[in-house]
Amino acid sequence: MDVGSLPAGFDKRGLDKEALKRSFLEWLVYAVGKDTEHAKPHDWFTSVALAVRDRLVDQWMASTRSYYERDQKRVYYLSLEFLIGRSLENSMANLGIVETCREALQEIGVDLETLFETESDAALGNGGLGRLAACFLDSMATVGIAGYGYGIRYQYGLFKQSFDNGWQIEQPEDWLRGGNPWEFERPEVAYPIDFFGHVEPVESDDEEPKFRWVGGQRVLAVAYDTPVVGYGGRQINTLRLWSAKPTSAFDFDNFNRGDYLGAVQQKVDAETLSRVLYPNDMTEQGQELRLKQEYFFTSASLQDLLRRFRSNHENWDALPDKVAIQLNDTHPAIAVPELMRLLIDVYGLNWAHAWSLTSRTINYTNHTLLPEALESWSVGLMERLLPRHMQIIYEINARFLRQISKRSSRTRAGLDSLSLIDEHGGRRVRMGNLAFLGSRRVNGVSALHTELMKETVFRDLHALYPDRIVNKTNGITPRRWLHQCNRPLADLICQTIGDGWIGDLEDLQRLEPFAEDTGFKNAFEAAKQANKRRLADIIGQTLGQPVDPLSLFDVHIKRIHEYKRQLLNLIQTVALYNEMRDDPTADWQPRVKIFAGKAAPGYALAKLFIKLANDIAQKVNHDPAVRDLLKVAFLPNYNVTLAERIIPAADLSEQISTAGKEASGTGNMKLALNGALTIGTLDGANVEIRDRVGSDNIFIFGMTAAEVAALRAGGAFSPAETIAHDPRLKRAIDMIADGAFSPDDPDRFRPVIDNLIHHDPFLVTADFTSYADTQAVVDDLYRDRDAWVTKAVLNTARVGWFSSDRTVREYAQEIWQALPPLAEAAE
Repeated sequence: MDVGSLPAGFDKRGLDKEALKRSFLEWLVYAVGKDTEHAKPHDWFTSVALAVRDRLVDQWMASTRSYYERDQKRVYYLSLEFLIGRSLENSMANLGIVETCREALQEIGVDLETLFETESDAALGNGGLGRLAACFLDSMATVGIAGYGYGIRYQYGLFKQSFDNGWQIEQPEDWLRGGNPWEFERPEVAYPIDFFGHVEPVESDDEEPKFRWVGGQRVLAVAYDTPVVGYGGRQINTLRLWSAKPTSAFDFDNFNRGDYLGAVQQKVDAETLSRVLYPNDMTEQGQELRLKQEYFFTSASLQDLLRRFRSNHENWDALPDKVAIQLNDTHPAIAVPELMRLLIDVYGLNWAHAWSLTSRTINYTNHTLLPEALESWSVGLMERLLPRHMQIIYEINARFLRQISKRSSRTRAGLDSLSLIDEHGGRRVRMGNLAFLGSRRVNGVSALHTELMKETVFRDLHALYPDRIVNKTNGITPRRWLHQCNRPLADLICQTIGDGWIGDLEDLQRLEPFAEDTGFKNAFEAAKQANKRRLADIIGQTLGQPVDPLSLFDVHIKRIHEYKRQLLNLIQTVALYNEMRDDPTADWQPRVKIFAGKAAPGYALAKLFIKLANDIAQKVNHDPAVRDLLKVAFLPNYNVTLAERIIPAADLSEQISTAGKEASGTGNMKLALNGALTIGTLDGANVEIRDRVGSDNIFIFGMTAAEVAALRAGGAFSPAETIAHDPRLKRAIDMIADGAFSPDDPDRFRPVIDNLIHHDPFLVTADFTSYADTQAVVDDLYRDRDAWVTKAVLNTARVGWFSSDRTVREYAQEIWQALPPLAEAAE
């Protein structure tokens, strides 16, 4: 094609094959600087991504203009993580041009699948928290909410995981090395962010004292914008990420004196803020950096959204009517004192007015019931790093406690539990309490989690504000987690009931009658087998371990944590291995145990779990006694793309956290949507999944949250006695403790076993017998292929309610009060 000629009437940004083909070639030549003979896959990826981005920009700008013209209420979603994965296929799919692009590229001699695989995952998150945020952005754009995502543009993300002799190795995830064609740098959008310094009084005629924060260190937050396309491309929102830059990149005086490192020290210090997600906080320096990061992106986001609000509104009283701020967990909880600081110190509002606006604009999503995971910061660190904010927190706390004292006859101990300052074991700021007090609504992310919030971590605050906590069960976007990642099943569903489910996932319920249709079930199983063959190839290529796609694929994919109980699965794996060795000629159901997930760099016990899994795999996979009956595969560097390969291939979904510990989970929803049956406790959203799919179509085991609480309250639980009562459990634990899987270092897993025998804080031993017995039930059912496939079809058909489209509509109606205009008209 001659890229210099343009036929009359030709739409340069059209969605037809010829327009796309021309764009691909133009970007290749004029942006990448290559011709078709010398272009490499990454060159083609960049040119195609830029051409697709072209198709987004006009509607992106039109969406923004429409928000201003309608004065539509904005929703600002503040999250330290946005685990968006790859963008090329997702953008094409939401525009409806995947096949057209494929045909256009075929005519040029380029394979689209190769380009999909060339793109790096955006390293902007770690687990469910970040993936939920990404799903919400997709759904807000799809349903018409004027949504903005705010986060940090990490240079290296969390880390790239590899294994060295089974041990986790962390390396930089250099995802920006080849550039990011989806983003637009906004160098003109830069906000000053201050740290350290001191607070001094300011003379004022007002009755209230005024203060000025004189910062000791300043960096700039520079914006990078990425368009977020909704399904059908009708509305496109924005993800704005902040990158830290110095106020001065180079010091000539230091350079001329020969201090070459000093010449760039300010640049290094500033850019460290946005280098890595979740720096190890086991050191004081790590804790300081974590708090700096949280304040950095929160302050920049608040300054930005207030600027946008003031461009259209002079009256501050309109702020809660035109702006809703959602805090995704406690990481951005510093937004409460920061919004107060901006309103009082910068814009001149009095305290009462500022607090009224703040507490009616901010909302907070809680994601954990683990007290240690509810962030807190030492008062000393806060006073040193953010002195004005600590002053504001003290004032919020004093006013709150005075108010409570007047309303009730609480003792000092009663007030201590409500205070924003934990005076025990070192004075610390309770960020969860701060977020609760400064929010209009506080929500849990599953029905069980929300009720437990009221009874545990926020019990006393809930008693004072009984209407503040509400439930919003998590959801997932069907575009990425079925339509995009599982083409064999998605195509089958579209052929059977049409494609309406892509925009309305509850339309999947129309599949229910086909659960008894032999032809459909055969096609459903064929789709599953195609996905299992693809995953088997990945396991073989990555680990050098062949696995049989006809085996039961038993999948446990989560970040590695004690409460998620990968250890329970591993112990049961050893017990099953022993049983197979004892009776190798029995009619065993072949299984492949598939694990994936990262352990935090400073979490030594979780790293030992990974090593244990790999050591078990090394022994089991090479034992001729069990042949192909049992294989163990731990795939490294779990991310969105790997999840998109594993989830469609899963037969069994492991959701086995200690009851009462998992807030919700979204992996459970993704796996069920793709036809996996769940084995799980009644924890998080498992409860609601059971209610939707039916108790006959899920494998529930173990104690309930109430039983867990009663066992702990009784004080009589003895892990050692529990172990002794189940010979399978005792034998497996003894093998691990005695070095059967670590002959080179027999005591390697002694910390794991000692913790289990003497403490077992997450009740692995208490639930083992029920778990192992339930796994035997799984085997029996899997042998009955007709019955298993019927249940798998019903899982897919009945989980449409778990769409993030439904979730964000509920947020918009009940929390943000920001339904899009068409939805408001329909109410």
